[in-house]
Amino acid sequence: MPDLPEDDGITREEMHHRRLDFRGYRRSDGQFELRAHLTDRKPVDFTPPGDSRPVPAGAPVHDLGVTVVFDKDMVITEIGTFIASHPYRQCPGGGDTLQAMVGVSIGRGWNRAIRERLPNCDTCTHLKEILTPLASAAYQTMTVERLHLLDARDRDGNPVKIDSCYAYGRNRDLVASLWPEHADKAGKE
Repeated sequence: MPDLPEDDGITREEMHHRRLDFRGYRRSDGQFELRAHLTDRKPVDFTPPGDSRPVPAGAPVHDLGVTVVFDKDMVITEIGTFIASHPYRQCPGGGDTLQAMVGVSIGRGWNRAIRERLPNCDTCTHLKEILTPLASAAYQTMTVERLHLLDARDRDGNPVKIDSCYAYGRNRDLVASLWPEHADKAGKE
């Protein structure tokens, strides 16, 4: 389905603006670092339920983030969080549980590890939800470092990249170009 047009004659009133930004770095100590920053803003004054502190229009309701340090094998060696703006007085302690992710590999089983190690009642929902897309941002950070893994094979000798996403679908030209012996020529358009 194509993107919906904004010039369709329907007026829109902005209710919320979320921004999520990821930045990946190679560090001088041989490790890699990914910084994730989330902000939520409302175009109107907002008072969170159960609180009396109003958040002025345009001010951040949330301004928080996660910094993950990982090694070349994508195992987390350090993690830090910050919560600069938050809707509830209780929020600042919500990042402490993310220390449970130290030692976890960013890869297969990542989302399961998040669910198992970070209980909802003990973890800031927004810091926790940053971790899911953080994995793909970490992979993008490491793309050049890990090009040699493009030809990694499973135990049957098949390239593990095949069918890992749309572009690497068995019936796509990319697979036919890289691994013609594994391409699904019958499925090609």
